[in-house]
Amino acid sequence: METDSSFTFVLFGGTGDLSMRKILPALFEAHRAGGMLADSGKIVAVARHAADRGEYIQWVNEHVKPHVSKNGVDETAWSSFLERIEFVKIDLGNPEDFALLRDAVKDLPGIRVFYLATGPSLFVPICRALASVGLNENARIVLEKPLGYDLKSSNAINDAVGEIFAEEQIYRIDHYLGKEPVQNLLALRFGNALFEPLWRREWVESIQITIAEELGVEARGDFYDNTGALRDMVQNHLLQLLSIVAMEPPHSMDSDSVRDEKLRVLRALKPIDPLNIGKVAVRGQYHSGVIRGTAVPAYATEPGVKPNSTTETFVALKVEIENWRWAGVPFFLRTGKRLADRVAEIVVNFRAVPHSALGVSALRAGANRLVIRLQPNETIRLYCLAKQPGEGMNLASVHLDLAFDQFFREGQMEAYQRLLLDVINGRLALFVRRDEQEAAWRWVEPILNEWKASNKPPKPYAAGTWGPAAASAMLAQHGTCWLEEEN
Repeated sequence: METDSSFTFVLFGGTGDLSMRKILPALFEAHRAGGMLADSGKIVAVARHAADRGEYIQWVNEHVKPHVSKNGVDETAWSSFLERIEFVKIDLGNPEDFALLRDAVKDLPGIRVFYLATGPSLFVPICRALASVGLNENARIVLEKPLGYDLKSSNAINDAVGEIFAEEQIYRIDHYLGKEPVQNLLALRFGNALFEPLWRREWVESIQITIAEELGVEARGDFYDNTGALRDMVQNHLLQLLSIVAMEPPHSMDSDSVRDEKLRVLRALKPIDPLNIGKVAVRGQYHSGVIRGTAVPAYATEPGVKPNSTTETFVALKVEIENWRWAGVPFFLRTGKRLADRVAEIVVNFRAVPHSALGVSALRAGANRLVIRLQPNETIRLYCLAKQPGEGMNLASVHLDLAFDQFFREGQMEAYQRLLLDVINGRLALFVRRDEQEAAWRWVEPILNEWKASNKPPKPYAAGTWGPAAASAMLAQHGTCWLEEEN
């Protein structure tokens, strides 16, 4: 992927955690690869925690360098990368300071990209300040999640930003859409005649999508306690993954064709009946436990968390899609903190054969399934049944494994690297359109409202387990269980 597109990449929150761990390392990897970033491209960091460029470069060396390149840092590439970086000290609360930014970028080349790696409360003030000095014209704006607290606040941000930037200028980022296995899911479905005929209710029994974390809330207790797992993970990441799994084949891979099909899935989600919510939605909160031999505290004792907090750290949902392809197929979504393993995966469980001519061993061995793992190791694995060696027709589950790091020897592109290159090159397909976001909020909000109105506490689960027992019971009612394998 080579480009000669010149750019000026303005990074708000230039000394923040996201810039340190993801954005600047991703830009460095694109720079190091050669040909991905135009030689004339510049990075302008905006922050108020450094006095000048020299102090900021020192911060980058100390804090960003440890997060780049797993195989060590090419010092020549690192030095030339630092030459791309400029710095502007701005107090984001003072719109008059944006004249300094205007003057700093006026002679820099190419398309202007403004990346808002800040809290959502600053999105609108920054956009208005950019417009006040004319920096919104012919520019692109990248908005990080969370974009609002509910449908009303999300619409308020989108309305305000939409008055300053046109929809085609706005890039709402969801880094899961940039992951290599998600891209390969599209290739698997729409590039092969083998799977697409089976990708429907006649052949699929159920689908699971899991994003599990071993970590707790870390230093984000105050933020997380006002957010919760449903807002933090389900409304965006999980529903985006679901829409890609369930979408119809797009006309092409251009931005609107892909996003139109995802939108149709989100609009076809069966609304949650408040009277039935206990059967299709499980919320939990971790208590103290042990993860990999280390004792970890309960959520309620984490710094920044209210002692009697009822914020959920775990969510499991049964979701149905009311359309011709998926009617009657349950989609089970699950996410949580302090779970037994760090894993993100999609599991497609196919129906069993209608009649087993091979005897009871075929039934015991189970049906076929496809497991698409997003993290920690990125693989696609197809489970089939095969005869065990020896006497008799005894079947066992075996698998065909596509391990990307073994099959493709060249280094894989990280999600943020792909998405940042897409912004610079004007490709919108992997970014969330406003109507998608609204549809997701519209489906999630009744669950939030019902949980708030019921005032029931989340179900407890010990840290280091797979969540409340009720999440497993929900699947047991459908004759299935969560796939919980070792990495």
